[in-house]
Amino acid sequence: MRGKKIIILGSTGSIGENAVKVASHLTGNVSVVGLAAFSGYKKIAQQAEILGCKNLALANNSSADSLERCAPQGSKIFRGADGILDMIRKSDAELVLCAIVGTAGLFPVIESLKLGKNVALASKEVLVLAGEHAMQAARENAVSIIPVDSEHSAIFQCMEGRDKDALRRIILTASGGPFKDADRSAIERATADSALLHPTWKMGKKVTIDSATLMNKALEIIEAKWLFGLDEKHIDVVIHPQSVIHSMVELVDGAILAQMSEPDMKLAIQYSITYPKRLPGILKPFDFAKFATLDFRLPDRRKFPSLDFAEYAVRQGGTMPAVMNAANEIAVEKFIRGEIKIPGIWKTIEKAMSSHNTIKNPSLDEILSADRETKARIHLSFAVQSA
Repeated sequence: MRGKKIIILGSTGSIGENAVKVASHLTGNVSVVGLAAFSGYKKIAQQAEILGCKNLALANNSSADSLERCAPQGSKIFRGADGILDMIRKSDAELVLCAIVGTAGLFPVIESLKLGKNVALASKEVLVLAGEHAMQAARENAVSIIPVDSEHSAIFQCMEGRDKDALRRIILTASGGPFKDADRSAIERATADSALLHPTWKMGKKVTIDSATLMNKALEIIEAKWLFGLDEKHIDVVIHPQSVIHSMVELVDGAILAQMSEPDMKLAIQYSITYPKRLPGILKPFDFAKFATLDFRLPDRRKFPSLDFAEYAVRQGGTMPAVMNAANEIAVEKFIRGEIKIPGIWKTIEKAMSSHNTIKNPSLDEILSADRETKARIHLSFAVQSA
């Protein structure tokens, strides 16, 4: 094996597929020694063939049976959620890139950090649910959590080599999604099909819906709090439809530093893998003629209350971010199935948060319990309404 040894978790999703492309491009500098996904056995087998990777894990046991029959010769198959952890433990990887959607990424990330492996993190839920636990594990084991989200990667790059005391605030940019110019009545009528028509990025359904409601940016506020050690007063959001400036930092003297590039996740993914080095990438030279105009505006919080939810969750701390995230997950599922409209997503989140008694300094078990209980209450509430 040559180069930095890495594991890609969630390799069959949008971020994971791009990570595989980046790793293939970086052959000679990076060796993928493990791939994990939920159930996409055909795709993970193809990825293993491309990358020469022999350690493969699928969380779904029946899919793992199918993978046994089509994986490259000599592959070792790991099964179930425990199998993913086992693959990480038995690996000599230096870096684990986690792009698993939902709470399933939490324990693989914590385990990787405890084993002294750096983590390239694309799974928002890990820091939203358990930011304090993850950051503590990183500190105790002298390893790093390197952001993969384009926004946090931008902040990470702008802050590189600078003391935190030089920072006045960070400014997360948001595309605004498909409804940035829509009035309230249009948002109330919007369907999942229209919400999935993102004007800039190609992402999975959950993230795309979150972008349409600005909940994606709300989750990023909580991520930024942990990654950069800031409170909500020093984290701002600005709408930037072109998605060329991925985020900015404002320094104490008023200087603003921005990281910009084509709206393509492969740049942030590659930097998270090669950090602290920079290597030739896949992206073509930036075309200034294509992006001759860059626009900015403040988000309309009356139409999009998601940012207010995040700021409240940061102030409350403890289990409140987990409740916000859990309520959003269930509400998005209901919206995609056509059972509620977008305002119903926000109402579901607001109701869950307002009825929750926050547990301060929670254990991982208490966080996961808050997540499960919130989801169960929401499911029950919808069942009663439809009865």
